[in-house]
Amino acid sequence: MAFLQQPSSMAQPPPIRSSQPSEAPESQSAFFSQRSRRQLGLFVIGAGFVAASAAITRRSLVKRYKASVPRFYQPSNRPTEVNGGLEAFEALNVATVNVVSSAIMVSGGLLWAFDISSVDDMRKKVRRRMGAAGSDEDKGAEEEIEEWVASILSRKEFKHLKSMERTKDEEEKKS
Repeated sequence: MAFLQQPSSMAQPPPIRSSQPSEAPESQSAFFSQRSRRQLGLFVIGAGFVAASAAITRRSLVKRYKASVPRFYQPSNRPTEVNGGLEAFEALNVATVNVVSSAIMVSGGLLWAFDISSVDDMRKKVRRRMGAAGSDEDKGAEEEIEEWVASILSRKEFKHLKSMERTKDEEEKKS
């Protein structure tokens, strides 16, 4: 049994406990990080809108069904009054709410899946995919385009002011 015991010179010291809490595994901290929760916010809002739109759609269908069932002493062969324009308008509204809420939820999920939390993140990812990682040529081209747009907008504003002066002069000549 002596051969199973370790010599005292090879004994390892007990582990030292730190006062700081141990960090969570990398996958868990990435999923529950502040950035991830902010990105999932749009998805959660979209899911809430989908639930609300489902409730609106269900309420509308139940209302239409109850309107089609005849009253107790009402003959079943009499046609019910239908306002086609109003029903089409309501159907368009319900469909629009369903599509928009689904689009919000899908876009929020995609933004979370692709790890995009702002427009700058999206620009960086697109530029990286296109092979331009923010070179000086790109910055120069962006500045040139900005100057071009500014000159066009200033010319448009100048033309607008000039036309305002012409109309003002024409009004003064008429009076």
